[in-house]
Amino acid sequence: MKRIVAFCVVWALGTLVVGGCAKENVVKKDEAIAPSATTKKQADIKAEKSAAIVPVKSVSENAGKEVTKAEPRAKEQLATELEKVYFDFDSYTLSGEARKALTNNADYLRRNTAAKLRIEGNCDERGSAEYNIALGEKRAKTAMKYLVTMGIPADRLATISYGKEKPADPGHDEAAWAKNRRDDFTVLSK
Repeated sequence: MKRIVAFCVVWALGTLVVGGCAKENVVKKDEAIAPSATTKKQADIKAEKSAAIVPVKSVSENAGKEVTKAEPRAKEQLATELEKVYFDFDSYTLSGEARKALTNNADYLRRNTAAKLRIEGNCDERGSAEYNIALGEKRAKTAMKYLVTMGIPADRLATISYGKEKPADPGHDEAAWAKNRRDDFTVLSK
């Protein structure tokens, strides 16, 4: 009886040790990273980028009502209404300024009820590619959670992490790095 109990204990501990430890190479270099559940397929994103006319809502000066009209604008121009969110070094915590920017972005989403956004997490060049992909994902998810708490439905939001692959400033100093530690917001559909 004691042998059976001892065997079970040793077997359980062995299973925990072997199964509970992460492999050293969790993400291999140059390996494709599976998109999160809220990220759209690449084909959909490419199709949306090729759209030349995007319906937008404008406010009539006299009536104060929202009027929908088709206007030839790139989606990048629509995103100028959305504010970027910046982060401190090695952090995904929202500062007061970041919360203010996200509140303004939530107001934009409330005014444009059909708009869907992709939140793109970015990092500066310091750290490994794997670490920065994970940090960028945490930054994007933090912004998404904040928008959801502001009443924006999660199905209108998608996240992706670019890590250090898309710097806003190619410089190699603190001023450039501060610009690269950010969340960008891309309008996916209007």
